[in-house]
Amino acid sequence: MSEAIIAKKAEMVDAVAEKMKAATSIVVVDSRGLTVEQDTNLRRSLRDSDIELKVIKNSILVRAAEKAGLDEMKDLFVGPSAVAFSNEDVVAPAKIISDFAKEADALEIKGGAIEGAVSSKEEIQALAALPNREGMLSMLLSVLQAPVRNLAYAVKAVADSKDEVA
Repeated sequence: MSEAIIAKKAEMVDAVAEKMKAATSIVVVDSRGLTVEQDTNLRRSLRDSDIELKVIKNSILVRAAEKAGLDEMKDLFVGPSAVAFSNEDVVAPAKIISDFAKEADALEIKGGAIEGAVSSKEEIQALAALPNREGMLSMLLSVLQAPVRNLAYAVKAVADSKDEVA
């Protein structure tokens, strides 16, 4: 191999390693057998949530994982691998891919990494079962509003009972 090719591959390894380090969530999938339409729909769904899906050679993924300190991910890079990187929402890639896999049998989750910790297929699927960021914020808001709402009901009940007495 020429030095230019080796330099280009080293550059690709560095770029993928940086993506891995920067990502809050990484999901590795085997998308072999998806139709062009299914692949396009999956990529569109991921892109709409600012998630990048890349098909990368396993040799580059293995070296990048080593460089990013995610050595345990090397076992995932066997056979065709597509990698989804999310820099913001931890849950979104797992949720989108898991939901898509329910309809497209050909899509298989291999595993991934969540906030720098290597995760199994089962952990990724458990993460997918969690509500997304907006859902969690909505749940938190309703929990925070509950005491105020209950106090308002109590004050109204006391006011109503005084109106009945008068």
